Amino acid sequence: MAFMEKPPARKVLLDDTVPLTAAIEASQSLQSHTEYIIRVQRGISVENSWQVVRRYSDFDLLNNSLQIAGLSLPLPPKKLIGNMDREFIAERQKGLQNYLNVITTNHILSNCELVKKFLDPNNYSANYTEIALQQVSMFFRSEPKWEVVEPLKDIGWRIRKKYFLMKIKNQPKERLVLSWADLGPDKYLSDKDFQCLIKLLPSCLHPYIYRVTFATANESSALLIRMFNEKGTLKDLIYKAKPKDPFLKKYGNPKKIQGLELQQIKTYGRQILEVLKFLHDKGFPYGHLHASNVMLDGDTCRLLDLENSLLGLPSFYRSCFSQFRKINTLESVDVHCFGHLLYEMTYGRPPDSVPVDSFPPAPSMAVVAVLESTLSCEACKNGMPTVSRLLQMPLFSDVLLTTSEKPQFKIPTKLKEALRIAKECIEKRLIEEQKQIHQHRRLTRAQSHHGSEEERKKRKILARKKSKRSAVENSEEHSAKYSNSNNSAGSGASSPLTSPSSPTPPSTAEHAPF
Repeated sequence: MAFMEKPPARKVLLDDTVPLTAAIEASQSLQSHTEYIIRVQRGISVENSWQVVRRYSDFDLLNNSLQIAGLSLPLPPKKLIGNMDREFIAERQKGLQNYLNVITTNHILSNCELVKKFLDPNNYSANYTEIALQQVSMFFRSEPKWEVVEPLKDIGWRIRKKYFLMKIKNQPKERLVLSWADLGPDKYLSDKDFQCLIKLLPSCLHPYIYRVTFATANESSALLIRMFNEKGTLKDLIYKAKPKDPFLKKYGNPKKIQGLELQQIKTYGRQILEVLKFLHDKGFPYGHLHASNVMLDGDTCRLLDLENSLLGLPSFYRSCFSQFRKINTLESVDVHCFGHLLYEMTYGRPPDSVPVDSFPPAPSMAVVAVLESTLSCEACKNGMPTVSRLLQMPLFSDVLLTTSEKPQFKIPTKLKEALRIAKECIEKRLIEEQKQIHQHRRLTRAQSHHGSEEERKKRKILARKKSKRSAVENSEEHSAKYSNSNNSAGSGASSPLTSPSSPTPPSTAEHAPF
Protein backbone atom coordinates (compact mmCIF):
# COMPACT_ATOMS: atom_id res chain seq x y z
CA MET A 1 0.00 0.00 0.00
CA ALA A 2 1.27 3.44 -0.93
CA PHE A 3 -0.46 5.26 1.93
CA MET A 4 2.15 7.73 3.23
CA GLU A 5 5.24 5.70 2.40
CA LYS A 6 7.52 8.46 3.72
CA PRO A 7 5.91 10.11 6.75
CA PRO A 8 7.27 13.55 7.68
CA ALA A 9 7.24 12.92 11.43
CA ARG A 10 6.42 10.17 13.91
CA LYS A 11 4.06 12.05 16.21
CA VAL A 12 3.06 15.56 17.19
CA LEU A 13 4.38 16.24 20.69
CA LEU A 14 2.38 19.44 21.14
CA ASP A 15 -0.83 19.00 23.15
CA ASP A 16 -3.36 21.25 21.41
CA THR A 17 -5.73 21.14 24.40
CA VAL A 18 -3.34 22.93 26.79
CA PRO A 19 -4.91 26.38 27.28
CA LEU A 20 -3.25 29.51 25.91
CA THR A 21 -3.41 32.74 27.89
CA ALA A 22 -2.64 36.14 26.38
CA ALA A 23 -1.70 39.45 27.99
CA ILE A 24 -1.00 42.68 26.09
CA GLU A 25 2.31 43.91 27.51
CA ALA A 26 2.70 47.14 25.54
CA SER A 27 1.73 49.06 22.44
CA GLN A 28 3.85 50.97 19.96
CA SER A 29 2.68 53.59 17.51
CA LEU A 30 4.15 53.57 14.03
CA GLN A 31 3.49 56.05 11.21
CA SER A 32 -0.08 55.06 10.45
CA HIS A 33 -1.06 52.35 12.91
CA THR A 34 -0.53 50.93 16.38
CA GLU A 35 0.95 47.53 17.15
CA TYR A 36 0.13 45.60 20.31
CA ILE A 37 2.77 43.34 21.84
CA ILE A 38 1.09 40.25 23.31
CA ARG A 39 2.70 37.81 25.71
CA VAL A 40 1.20 34.36 25.08
CA GLN A 41 1.71 31.48 27.49
CA ARG A 42 0.93 27.79 27.04
CA GLY A 43 -0.24 26.18 30.26
CA ILE A 44 1.19 27.12 33.65
CA SER A 45 4.88 27.47 32.82
CA VAL A 46 6.13 31.03 32.44
CA GLU A 47 9.10 29.63 30.50
CA ASN A 48 6.69 28.33 27.85
CA SER A 49 5.74 31.79 26.60
CA TRP A 50 6.44 34.01 23.62
CA GLN A 51 5.55 37.37 22.10
CA VAL A 52 3.34 38.07 19.10
CA VAL A 53 2.74 41.48 17.59
CA ARG A 54 -0.74 42.25 16.29
CA ARG A 55 -2.46 45.29 14.81
CA TYR A 56 -6.08 46.19 15.35
CA SER A 57 -6.77 45.03 11.78
CA ASP A 58 -5.52 41.54 12.78
CA PHE A 59 -7.99 41.46 15.67
CA ASP A 60 -10.73 42.64 13.30
CA LEU A 61 -9.93 39.91 10.79
CA LEU A 62 -9.98 37.24 13.51
CA ASN A 63 -13.27 38.56 14.84
CA ASN A 64 -14.89 38.45 11.39
CA SER A 65 -13.79 34.83 11.00
CA LEU A 66 -15.20 33.91 14.41
CA GLN A 67 -18.60 35.38 13.58
CA ILE A 68 -19.55 31.97 12.21
CA ALA A 69 -19.98 30.92 15.85
CA GLY A 70 -22.84 33.41 16.23
CA LEU A 71 -21.40 34.89 19.41
CA SER A 72 -21.37 38.57 20.34
CA LEU A 73 -17.69 39.15 21.01
CA PRO A 74 -16.49 42.38 22.72
CA LEU A 75 -14.08 43.69 20.08
CA PRO A 76 -13.65 47.48 20.49
CA PRO A 77 -15.14 49.37 17.52
CA LYS A 78 -13.09 50.96 14.76
CA LYS A 79 -12.17 54.64 14.93
CA LEU A 80 -10.84 56.58 11.96
CA ILE A 81 -10.18 59.96 13.60
CA GLY A 82 -8.03 60.30 16.72
CA ASN A 83 -6.97 56.67 16.69
CA MET A 84 -3.33 57.61 17.42
CA ASP A 85 -4.11 59.60 20.59
CA ARG A 86 -2.36 58.21 23.66
CA GLU A 87 -5.50 58.06 25.79
CA PHE A 88 -7.45 56.32 23.02
CA ILE A 89 -4.70 53.73 22.51
CA ALA A 90 -4.63 52.97 26.26
CA GLU A 91 -8.41 52.56 26.30
CA ARG A 92 -8.37 50.37 23.20
CA GLN A 93 -5.65 48.20 24.73
CA LYS A 94 -7.95 47.51 27.69
CA GLY A 95 -10.74 46.59 25.29
CA LEU A 96 -8.51 44.27 23.26
CA GLN A 97 -7.30 42.60 26.47
CA ASN A 98 -10.90 41.93 27.45
CA TYR A 99 -11.50 40.48 23.98
CA LEU A 100 -8.53 38.13 24.39
CA ASN A 101 -9.78 37.06 27.81
CA VAL A 102 -13.17 36.13 26.35
CA ILE A 103 -11.88 34.03 23.45
CA THR A 104 -9.20 32.23 25.51
CA THR A 105 -11.67 31.23 28.24
CA ASN A 106 -14.38 30.02 25.83
CA HIS A 107 -13.81 26.27 25.54
CA ILE A 108 -14.87 25.98 21.89
CA LEU A 109 -13.19 29.18 20.65
CA SER A 110 -9.93 28.58 22.50
CA ASN A 111 -9.50 25.20 20.81
CA CYS A 112 -10.27 26.35 17.27
CA GLU A 113 -7.59 26.71 14.60
CA LEU A 114 -8.32 30.41 13.99
CA VAL A 115 -7.48 31.40 17.58
CA LYS A 116 -4.46 29.07 17.76
CA LYS A 117 -2.96 30.60 14.60
CA PHE A 118 -3.59 34.12 15.88
CA LEU A 119 -1.80 33.49 19.19
CA ASP A 120 0.76 30.86 18.17
CA PRO A 121 1.65 31.28 14.49
CA ASN A 122 4.91 29.34 14.81
CA ASN A 123 3.20 26.10 15.83
CA TYR A 124 0.05 26.49 13.73
CA SER A 125 1.28 27.83 10.42
CA ALA A 126 0.66 24.63 8.42
CA ASN A 127 -2.32 24.09 6.10
CA TYR A 128 -3.70 20.96 7.74
CA THR A 129 -6.44 20.44 5.15
CA GLU A 130 -3.84 20.46 2.37
CA ILE A 131 -1.65 17.99 4.27
CA ALA A 132 -4.64 15.69 4.78
CA LEU A 133 -5.56 15.90 1.09
CA GLN A 134 -2.04 14.91 0.08
CA GLN A 135 -2.04 11.88 2.36
CA VAL A 136 -5.54 10.79 1.33
CA SER A 137 -4.53 11.09 -2.33
CA MET A 138 -1.64 8.71 -1.68
CA PHE A 139 -4.09 6.25 -0.18
CA PHE A 140 -6.33 6.34 -3.26
CA ARG A 141 -3.48 5.37 -5.54
CA SER A 142 -3.68 1.86 -4.17
CA GLU A 143 -7.42 1.85 -3.35
CA PRO A 144 -9.09 3.07 -6.56
CA LYS A 145 -12.60 1.92 -5.61
CA TRP A 146 -13.03 4.94 -3.30
CA GLU A 147 -13.71 8.49 -4.50
CA VAL A 148 -13.79 11.83 -2.67
CA VAL A 149 -17.09 13.70 -3.04
CA GLU A 150 -16.11 16.80 -1.05
CA PRO A 151 -14.09 17.90 1.99
CA LEU A 152 -16.21 18.28 5.13
CA LYS A 153 -14.50 21.46 6.23
CA ASP A 154 -14.07 22.03 9.97
CA ILE A 155 -16.93 19.72 11.04
CA GLY A 156 -14.82 18.58 13.99
CA TRP A 157 -12.98 20.51 16.70
CA ARG A 158 -9.55 18.94 16.21
CA ILE A 159 -7.02 20.98 14.25
CA ARG A 160 -5.08 17.96 13.02
CA LYS A 161 -8.03 15.71 12.13
CA LYS A 162 -9.79 16.22 8.80
CA TYR A 163 -12.90 14.71 7.22
CA PHE A 164 -13.99 13.96 3.65
CA LEU A 165 -17.32 12.81 2.23
CA MET A 166 -16.70 9.65 0.19
CA LYS A 167 -18.43 7.23 -2.13
CA ILE A 168 -17.69 3.81 -3.58
CA LYS A 169 -17.47 3.98 -7.38
CA ASN A 170 -19.72 1.00 -8.00
CA GLN A 171 -22.20 2.15 -5.31
CA PRO A 172 -22.53 5.87 -6.10
CA LYS A 173 -25.61 6.47 -3.90
CA GLU A 174 -23.94 5.41 -0.67
CA ARG A 175 -22.10 8.08 1.26
CA LEU A 176 -19.22 7.46 3.63
CA VAL A 177 -16.96 9.62 5.79
CA LEU A 178 -13.18 9.38 5.75
CA SER A 179 -11.25 10.75 8.74
CA TRP A 180 -7.50 11.36 8.72
CA ALA A 181 -5.44 12.34 11.76
CA ASP A 182 -1.84 12.83 12.87
CA LEU A 183 -0.45 10.98 15.85
CA GLY A 184 -0.74 12.89 19.13
CA PRO A 185 1.41 13.35 22.25
CA ASP A 186 -0.10 10.27 23.99
CA LYS A 187 0.87 7.75 21.32
CA TYR A 188 2.91 5.17 23.26
CA LEU A 189 2.23 2.05 21.20
CA SER A 190 5.03 0.72 19.01
CA ASP A 191 4.49 1.36 15.31
CA LYS A 192 3.79 -2.32 14.68
CA ASP A 193 1.27 -2.69 17.52
CA PHE A 194 -0.36 0.62 16.58
CA GLN A 195 -0.93 -0.45 12.97
CA CYS A 196 -2.22 -3.87 14.03
CA LEU A 197 -4.73 -2.35 16.45
CA ILE A 198 -5.97 0.22 13.95
CA LYS A 199 -6.56 -2.53 11.38
CA LEU A 200 -8.40 -4.52 14.07
CA LEU A 201 -11.08 -1.84 14.54
CA PRO A 202 -13.36 -2.94 11.63
CA SER A 203 -13.70 -6.32 13.40
CA CYS A 204 -15.21 -4.64 16.49
CA LEU A 205 -18.93 -5.41 16.60
CA HIS A 206 -21.07 -3.92 19.35
CA PRO A 207 -24.67 -2.64 19.31
CA TYR A 208 -23.46 0.69 20.75
CA ILE A 209 -20.27 1.21 18.74
CA TYR A 210 -20.45 2.83 15.30
CA ARG A 211 -18.99 0.37 12.81
CA VAL A 212 -15.67 1.11 11.09
CA THR A 213 -15.80 0.11 7.42
CA PHE A 214 -12.08 0.41 6.70
CA ALA A 215 -8.98 1.38 8.68
CA THR A 216 -5.28 1.67 7.96
CA ALA A 217 -2.27 3.44 9.47
CA ASN A 218 1.45 3.95 9.20
CA GLU A 219 4.13 5.44 11.47
CA SER A 220 2.72 8.97 11.54
CA SER A 221 -1.08 8.93 11.07
CA ALA A 222 -4.22 6.88 10.52
CA LEU A 223 -7.10 6.85 8.07
CA LEU A 224 -10.57 5.40 8.78
CA ILE A 225 -13.79 5.18 6.79
CA ARG A 226 -17.31 4.91 8.23
CA MET A 227 -20.82 5.22 6.79
CA PHE A 228 -22.13 8.80 6.69
CA ASN A 229 -25.15 9.32 8.94
CA GLU A 230 -27.57 12.03 7.76
CA LYS A 231 -28.99 12.43 11.27
CA GLY A 232 -25.61 13.25 12.73
CA THR A 233 -24.44 12.96 16.32
CA LEU A 234 -26.12 13.24 19.69
CA LYS A 235 -24.81 16.81 19.90
CA ASP A 236 -26.47 17.58 16.55
CA LEU A 237 -29.77 16.36 18.00
CA ILE A 238 -29.41 18.46 21.14
CA TYR A 239 -28.40 21.61 19.22
CA LYS A 240 -30.73 21.04 16.23
CA ALA A 241 -27.64 21.29 13.99
CA LYS A 242 -26.82 20.10 10.49
CA PRO A 243 -24.04 17.46 10.58
CA LYS A 244 -22.06 18.89 7.64
CA ASP A 245 -21.87 22.45 9.04
CA PRO A 246 -18.60 23.68 10.65
CA PHE A 247 -18.14 22.93 14.35
CA LEU A 248 -18.17 26.61 15.37
CA LYS A 249 -21.41 27.25 13.50
CA LYS A 250 -23.15 24.19 14.92
CA TYR A 251 -22.22 24.56 18.56
CA GLY A 252 -20.74 28.03 19.16
CA ASN A 253 -24.00 29.68 20.22
CA PRO A 254 -27.10 27.47 20.06
CA LYS A 255 -30.25 29.41 19.23
CA LYS A 256 -32.59 27.10 21.10
CA ILE A 257 -31.43 25.55 24.36
CA GLN A 258 -33.56 22.55 25.23
CA GLY A 259 -32.67 19.28 26.90
CA LEU A 260 -33.89 15.84 25.90
CA GLU A 261 -36.92 13.99 27.25
CA LEU A 262 -36.34 11.95 30.41
CA GLN A 263 -36.79 8.63 28.62
CA GLN A 264 -34.20 9.62 26.00
CA ILE A 265 -31.78 10.62 28.75
CA LYS A 266 -32.27 7.28 30.50
CA THR A 267 -31.99 5.16 27.34
CA TYR A 268 -29.07 6.97 25.74
CA GLY A 269 -27.24 7.16 29.06
CA ARG A 270 -27.67 3.43 29.69
CA GLN A 271 -26.46 2.55 26.18
CA ILE A 272 -23.35 4.71 26.53
CA LEU A 273 -22.54 3.26 29.96
CA GLU A 274 -22.91 -0.28 28.59
CA VAL A 275 -20.35 0.33 25.85
CA LEU A 276 -17.96 2.05 28.27
CA LYS A 277 -18.15 -0.99 30.56
CA PHE A 278 -17.49 -3.25 27.57
CA LEU A 279 -14.36 -1.30 26.63
CA HIS A 280 -13.14 -1.12 30.23
CA ASP A 281 -13.58 -4.89 30.62
CA LYS A 282 -11.59 -5.41 27.42
CA GLY A 283 -8.78 -3.22 28.68
CA PHE A 284 -9.27 -0.89 25.72
CA PRO A 285 -8.48 2.74 26.63
CA TYR A 286 -11.05 5.29 25.46
CA GLY A 287 -11.04 8.66 27.23
CA HIS A 288 -12.82 10.59 24.44
CA LEU A 289 -16.48 10.66 25.41
CA HIS A 290 -18.43 13.78 24.47
CA ALA A 291 -21.69 14.43 22.64
CA SER A 292 -20.02 14.79 19.21
CA ASN A 293 -18.48 11.33 19.59
CA VAL A 294 -21.87 9.63 19.94
CA MET A 295 -23.62 8.83 16.68
CA LEU A 296 -27.41 8.54 16.59
CA ASP A 297 -28.85 5.61 14.66
CA GLY A 298 -32.61 5.74 15.18
CA ASP A 299 -33.10 5.43 18.94
CA THR A 300 -29.66 3.94 19.43
CA CYS A 301 -26.47 5.65 20.48
CA ARG A 302 -23.23 4.37 18.98
CA LEU A 303 -19.80 5.43 20.20
CA LEU A 304 -17.34 6.98 17.73
CA ASP A 305 -13.59 7.45 17.44
CA LEU A 306 -12.17 4.47 19.30
CA GLU A 307 -8.99 5.15 17.34
CA ASN A 308 -8.29 8.41 19.21
CA SER A 309 -6.64 6.74 22.17
CA LEU A 310 -4.50 4.58 19.85
CA LEU A 311 -3.45 7.70 17.95
CA GLY A 312 -2.53 9.35 21.26
CA LEU A 313 -4.88 12.31 20.81
CA PRO A 314 -5.73 14.42 23.88
CA SER A 315 -9.33 14.54 25.10
CA PHE A 316 -11.83 17.34 24.38
CA TYR A 317 -12.26 17.87 28.14
CA ARG A 318 -8.59 17.42 29.11
CA SER A 319 -8.14 21.03 30.24
CA CYS A 320 -11.04 20.41 32.65
CA PHE A 321 -10.21 17.06 34.27
CA SER A 322 -6.48 17.84 34.43
CA GLN A 323 -7.42 20.22 37.28
CA PHE A 324 -8.54 17.33 39.52
CA ARG A 325 -5.92 14.89 40.80
CA LYS A 326 -8.45 12.17 41.64
CA ILE A 327 -9.47 11.88 37.96
CA ASN A 328 -6.26 10.11 37.03
CA THR A 329 -7.26 6.95 35.13
CA LEU A 330 -8.92 6.65 31.72
CA GLU A 331 -11.83 4.87 33.41
CA SER A 332 -12.39 7.84 35.75
CA VAL A 333 -11.93 10.21 32.78
CA ASP A 334 -14.73 8.37 30.94
CA VAL A 335 -17.03 8.65 33.97
CA HIS A 336 -16.31 12.36 34.43
CA CYS A 337 -16.88 13.02 30.71
CA PHE A 338 -20.13 11.05 30.98
CA GLY A 339 -21.18 13.63 33.59
CA HIS A 340 -20.54 16.41 31.06
CA LEU A 341 -22.57 14.50 28.46
CA LEU A 342 -25.46 13.84 30.85
CA TYR A 343 -25.55 17.53 31.80
CA GLU A 344 -25.73 18.47 28.11
CA MET A 345 -28.52 15.96 27.44
CA THR A 346 -30.45 17.26 30.45
CA TYR A 347 -30.08 21.03 30.04
CA GLY A 348 -29.31 21.41 26.32
CA ARG A 349 -25.90 22.99 26.92
CA PRO A 350 -22.62 22.11 28.68
CA PRO A 351 -21.97 23.33 32.25
CA ASP A 352 -20.56 26.85 32.51
CA SER A 353 -17.76 25.58 34.74
CA VAL A 354 -16.75 22.46 36.65
CA PRO A 355 -17.10 21.56 39.43
CA VAL A 356 -20.79 22.45 39.51
CA ASP A 357 -21.95 23.93 42.83
CA SER A 358 -25.68 23.57 42.23
CA PHE A 359 -27.76 22.05 39.44
CA PRO A 360 -30.80 23.65 37.78
CA PRO A 361 -34.16 21.85 38.06
CA ALA A 362 -34.02 18.54 36.17
CA PRO A 363 -36.73 16.17 34.84
CA SER A 364 -35.93 13.83 37.73
CA MET A 365 -33.94 13.89 40.95
CA ALA A 366 -32.37 10.65 39.73
CA VAL A 367 -30.64 12.72 37.03
CA VAL A 368 -29.28 15.16 39.60
CA ALA A 369 -27.96 12.25 41.70
CA VAL A 370 -25.83 11.03 38.79
CA LEU A 371 -24.66 14.57 37.97
CA GLU A 372 -23.64 15.12 41.60
CA SER A 373 -21.64 11.89 41.57
CA THR A 374 -19.62 13.01 38.52
CA LEU A 375 -19.49 16.83 38.42
CA SER A 376 -19.90 18.15 41.97
CA CYS A 377 -17.09 19.60 44.11
CA GLU A 378 -17.15 16.51 46.32
CA ALA A 379 -16.94 14.13 43.35
CA CYS A 380 -14.05 16.01 41.71
CA LYS A 381 -12.22 16.15 45.04
CA ASN A 382 -12.78 12.55 46.15
CA GLY A 383 -12.93 10.67 42.85
CA MET A 384 -15.36 9.23 40.32
CA PRO A 385 -17.69 6.25 40.78
CA THR A 386 -17.18 3.24 38.50
CA VAL A 387 -19.30 2.66 35.41
CA SER A 388 -20.79 -0.39 37.17
CA ARG A 389 -21.86 1.88 40.06
CA LEU A 390 -23.57 4.30 37.66
CA LEU A 391 -25.42 1.43 35.99
CA GLN A 392 -26.86 0.49 39.40
CA MET A 393 -28.19 3.98 40.09
CA PRO A 394 -31.99 4.48 39.80
CA LEU A 395 -31.75 6.58 36.61
CA PHE A 396 -30.40 3.63 34.59
CA SER A 397 -31.09 0.45 36.56
CA ASP A 398 -34.65 -0.01 35.22
CA VAL A 399 -33.85 0.71 31.53
CA LEU A 400 -34.63 -2.30 29.35
CA LEU A 401 -32.28 -2.75 26.39
CA THR A 402 -33.74 -4.86 23.59
CA THR A 403 -30.74 -5.37 21.31
CA SER A 404 -29.93 -8.93 20.28
CA GLU A 405 -26.54 -8.18 18.68
CA LYS A 406 -23.73 -9.99 20.49
CA PRO A 407 -20.61 -7.87 21.13
CA GLN A 408 -17.40 -9.07 19.48
CA PHE A 409 -13.94 -7.60 19.77
CA LYS A 410 -11.13 -10.12 19.90
CA ILE A 411 -7.81 -8.55 20.88
CA PRO A 412 -4.77 -10.88 20.85
CA THR A 413 -3.03 -11.29 24.22
CA LYS A 414 0.13 -9.58 22.99
CA LEU A 415 -1.83 -6.51 21.88
CA LYS A 416 -3.77 -6.45 25.17
CA GLU A 417 -0.46 -6.17 26.99
CA ALA A 418 0.66 -3.39 24.63
CA LEU A 419 -2.63 -1.56 25.32
CA ARG A 420 -2.15 -1.94 29.07
CA ILE A 421 1.34 -0.41 28.94
CA ALA A 422 0.20 2.42 26.64
CA LYS A 423 -2.74 3.15 28.95
CA GLU A 424 -0.37 3.40 31.94
CA CYS A 425 1.84 5.82 30.01
CA ILE A 426 -1.16 8.01 29.09
CA GLU A 427 -2.23 8.07 32.74
CA LYS A 428 1.32 8.80 33.90
CA ARG A 429 1.52 11.91 31.70
CA LEU A 430 -1.88 13.03 33.01
CA ILE A 431 -0.83 12.50 36.64
CA GLU A 432 2.38 14.45 36.11
CA GLU A 433 0.47 17.32 34.50
CA GLN A 434 -2.06 17.32 37.36
CA LYS A 435 0.77 17.41 39.89
CA GLN A 436 2.34 20.44 38.20
CA ILE A 437 -1.02 22.24 38.02
CA HIS A 438 -1.67 21.47 41.70
CA GLN A 439 1.75 22.80 42.76
CA HIS A 440 1.29 25.91 40.64
CA ARG A 441 -2.15 26.53 42.14
CA ARG A 442 -0.82 26.17 45.70
CA LEU A 443 2.05 28.56 44.97
CA THR A 444 -0.29 31.09 43.37
CA ARG A 445 -2.67 30.93 46.32
CA ALA A 446 0.18 31.33 48.78
CA GLN A 447 1.55 34.34 46.92
CA SER A 448 -1.89 35.89 46.65
CA HIS A 449 -2.60 35.25 50.32
CA HIS A 450 0.80 36.60 51.37
CA GLY A 451 0.33 39.75 49.31
CA SER A 452 -3.25 40.49 50.38
CA GLU A 453 -4.03 43.68 52.34
CA GLU A 454 -5.45 41.66 55.23
CA GLU A 455 -2.26 39.61 55.52
CA ARG A 456 -0.10 42.72 55.43
CA LYS A 457 -2.08 44.17 58.34
CA LYS A 458 -1.73 40.91 60.28
CA ARG A 459 2.02 40.87 59.75
CA LYS A 460 2.30 44.50 60.93
CA ILE A 461 0.39 43.70 64.13
CA LEU A 462 2.50 40.57 64.75
CA ALA A 463 5.68 42.56 64.17
CA ARG A 464 4.62 45.21 66.71
CA LYS A 465 3.71 42.53 69.27
CA LYS A 466 7.04 40.80 68.73
CA SER A 467 8.84 44.13 69.13
CA LYS A 468 7.06 44.89 72.42
CA ARG A 469 7.64 41.35 73.71
CA SER A 470 11.34 41.59 72.84
CA ALA A 471 11.64 44.94 74.61
CA VAL A 472 9.96 43.54 77.76
CA GLU A 473 12.19 40.44 77.75
CA ASN A 474 15.34 42.59 77.41
CA SER A 475 14.20 44.85 80.21
CA GLU A 476 13.58 41.88 82.51
CA GLU A 477 16.97 40.41 81.59
CA HIS A 478 18.65 43.73 82.40
CA SER A 479 16.92 43.93 85.79
CA ALA A 480 17.96 40.38 86.66
CA LYS A 481 21.60 41.03 85.74
CA TYR A 482 21.65 44.28 87.78
CA SER A 483 20.20 42.51 90.79
CA ASN A 484 22.72 39.66 90.55
CA SER A 485 25.66 42.03 90.28
CA ASN A 486 24.57 43.91 93.42
CA ASN A 487 24.26 40.66 95.34
CA SER A 488 27.72 39.61 94.23
CA ALA A 489 29.20 42.93 95.34
CA GLY A 490 27.54 42.68 98.78
CA SER A 491 29.05 39.25 99.42
CA GLY A 492 32.58 40.43 98.59
CA ALA A 493 32.87 38.59 95.33
CA SER A 494 35.77 39.64 93.13
CA SER A 495 33.75 39.79 89.91
CA PRO A 496 33.65 43.30 88.48
CA LEU A 497 30.44 45.14 88.04
CA THR A 498 28.91 44.81 84.52
CA SER A 499 27.57 47.89 82.93
CA PRO A 500 23.83 47.76 82.30
CA SER A 501 23.03 46.78 78.71
CA SER A 502 21.04 49.16 76.62
CA PRO A 503 17.45 48.06 75.86
CA THR A 504 16.82 46.83 72.30
CA PRO A 505 15.38 49.62 70.19
CA PRO A 506 11.86 49.23 68.85
CA SER A 507 11.66 46.95 65.83
CA THR A 508 11.29 48.55 62.41
CA ALA A 509 9.49 45.51 61.03
CA GLU A 510 6.53 47.64 60.02
CA HIS A 511 8.77 49.41 57.51
CA ALA A 512 10.28 46.21 56.11
CA PRO A 513 9.30 44.99 52.63
CA PHE A 514 6.53 42.38 52.57
